[in-house]
Amino acid sequence: MSRQLSKLRNIGVVAHIDAGKTTLTERMLYYSGFTHRVGEVDKGTTVTDYLEEEQERGITIVAACVTFPWRDVQINLIDTPGHVDFTAEVERSLRVLDGAVVVFSAREGVEAQSETVWRQADKYRVPRLAFINKMDREGADFYRTLEEIRDRLQCTPAPVNLPVGCGPPHLKDAFRGVIDLVTMRMLEFRPPGEGTEVVCGEIPEPLREEAELWRSQLLDQLSLHSDELTEQLLAGQSPSEDLIRRAIRQATLQYAIVPVLCGSALDGIGVQPVLDAVADYLPSPADIPPVEGIDPKKKTKIIRRPDAREPFCGLVFKIQADRHGDLHFVRVYSGELKQNSRVYNPGKDKKENVPQLWRIQADRREQIERVSAGDIVGIVGLRHSVTGDTLCTAQEPILLESISFPETVISMAIEPESALERKKLAEVLEMLKRQDPTFKARENEETGQTLISGMGELHLEIIKNMLLRDYRLNVRVHKPRVTYRETIQHAVEVTGECRRHLAGQKALPNKPVEFILVGRQKDFNTVGFSVDARGANSLMGVLH
Repeated sequence: MSRQLSKLRNIGVVAHIDAGKTTLTERMLYYSGFTHRVGEVDKGTTVTDYLEEEQERGITIVAACVTFPWRDVQINLIDTPGHVDFTAEVERSLRVLDGAVVVFSAREGVEAQSETVWRQADKYRVPRLAFINKMDREGADFYRTLEEIRDRLQCTPAPVNLPVGCGPPHLKDAFRGVIDLVTMRMLEFRPPGEGTEVVCGEIPEPLREEAELWRSQLLDQLSLHSDELTEQLLAGQSPSEDLIRRAIRQATLQYAIVPVLCGSALDGIGVQPVLDAVADYLPSPADIPPVEGIDPKKKTKIIRRPDAREPFCGLVFKIQADRHGDLHFVRVYSGELKQNSRVYNPGKDKKENVPQLWRIQADRREQIERVSAGDIVGIVGLRHSVTGDTLCTAQEPILLESISFPETVISMAIEPESALERKKLAEVLEMLKRQDPTFKARENEETGQTLISGMGELHLEIIKNMLLRDYRLNVRVHKPRVTYRETIQHAVEVTGECRRHLAGQKALPNKPVEFILVGRQKDFNTVGFSVDARGANSLMGVLH
C-alpha cells in the first residue's frame, strides 16, 4: 500500500521522563478516531505502553510505532521512552524520523533528558516543534519554560499559541484554553476533561493587547525567512493565515525557529492544535534532503531521492525479537518493496528473503502487500540483518550510515537455578541482544560467570524481570566476581636469607636476589628472579 509523500508525516514524541509523552500520544490517537476511549498511564491502559512491565511501572520502556490519520495527512508516530537508561530507543528512532514533537513540563521546565533528546535531534537534523504540557498544574509557568528553551537549548522558540490562565481548576485564573496567534481566536475545549470539541471564540479584551504583541513578534521573526510576508508587512497589509502558516513551515524546515504550543494533555486542552501543527509545520519525506550512502564496491558517494521510481533502499532501525520470527522495523528511503521479494544486505554481503510485510500498530500488526518510499514497515523473515543494517536491491547497491549506540555502564552476573536451564538462558540472552543493541551478555573466561551489561540498574532490573516472567527462567542475579593479580612495578634487588639446622649446625646462607620484569601477558607483568651461579648453587644446596 503506497501513500502520497506530501501527505505523510514520520514523527516522534520525545521528552524527559514524566513530561507527558504517552498521555499526549494517547490523546492524539483518541481525537484522530484511532481509538474510542482515552487510555491512562496510571491504569496501564494506553496503546503504546503495551508491555506488562510498562503498565506496572507507568513508564515507557520500548519505542512503539502507530499509524493514524489527521485531516488529509497520514501520521507514523513513534512514542519513545524518557528514562536515560533507554536513550538508545530515542537515538534509533530519531535516526529515521523526519520530525519530532518535544514535550516539556510547564512546572519543571527544561530537564536533563530534555537536553539529551534535543542534542540527539540536532545530531540527525530533525525539525521539531515544542509542546509545553501540564499547564493545569500548580507552579506551571509558560513564559519561564519558554525562556529556558531559548537559553538552555540555544534555539529560537516561536510561540504560535498562548495560554489562557494557568494552574488547576480551583485557582481563580485557572488554565482553560489557548489563543491561536495565527487566526487570533481563542480556542476552548469541551466538554471539560475530554476536549473532543474545539470551540473558537473572540479573544477576551484583557488578553487582546498581549496577544497582539506576541503576534507582532511572531510576524517579525517570520519576516526574516519569507520575502512575501516581508513585502506585505512593509505595505501595511495584514498577511493571510495561509501565508503565515507557509512562513512558519519554511522557517521550521530551515531549523530557524521552533514553533511552541501549550496545553494539558491529561485534561484534553490544546492537543488538536498540536496535531494541526504536525500536519502544517513538520516535513513530509518529500521535504527531506535525499539520503546519502556509498557504493559498497567503488566506495563512491550515492544519493537516493524519496521516490518510488528510484531503486529500493531502507534502514533497519529496530528489531522486536520473537521465537516465531523477529520483526524488523525498516524505514524505506527510496523505491518500493513488495512481499515475497528478495533484498540485498551490503554490510553483510548477504541476500535476504522478504516473505511478509506488516503495518505496525503498537503490539498489533496488519499485513500489507507493498510499501513505498518514505514509509515505515515491519518485515518478518530476515535472517542476517541487525539494527543499523542497510537493505537495498542487489543490482544497484548502496550502504547507508549505520546507527551508533553508547557503551554499557553497568554489569551484573547471572546464572540459572539449575544446569538444565543453562542452554535456554543462553538462547534467550542472544534474543535480547538482537532486540536491544545496548544490552550485552558474555561469559567471563577467568571466573566462568555469565555477565549481562546495560545502561543502568533499571535497564538490568527490567531484563531480569523479563527473564523471570516472560520466559519462565529461574535465574539468580548478583554482583560479578572481580579477579585481580599483584605484580611489581619495576626491577628490584633484595637479600634472601635462609635459616636451617643441618646435622646440629646452623646454616645461614645470605645472597642477593634480583627480581625483574620479563614479559607481559594480557596487561599483567610476568616476574622472574636471578642470582649469580655460585649463590644459586649454595642456596639450592641448603634448600635441598
